[in-house]
Amino acid sequence: MSDPSSAPALETVRIVVSGRVQGVGYRAWFLEEAEELQLSGWVRNRVDGSVEALVHGDKRKVDDLIKACHKGPTLSRVDKVTVEAAKYDGISGFRIEKTI
Repeated sequence: MSDPSSAPALETVRIVVSGRVQGVGYRAWFLEEAEELQLSGWVRNRVDGSVEALVHGDKRKVDDLIKACHKGPTLSRVDKVTVEAAKYDGISGFRIEKTI
């Protein structure tokens, strides 16, 4: 029987990234990073020019993704990354959603 204290701590967050983050492959980069970290959720463009994501998984991996968001893909310029706690919507896997 496994020790429950050894189970990874799970976290769900909403991330909003502002700057030059649309038209530079940010969503595709984000998807690749999230899949590599085995996280669940989605990422989408917003009409205000930002990118928004809901991310769920191992807290350490979520933290790693948040750190990576500050840099983003090569052509991006990240001005601000906002993170807030969110509710997990039960999604499995990671996907790109439609712009809102």
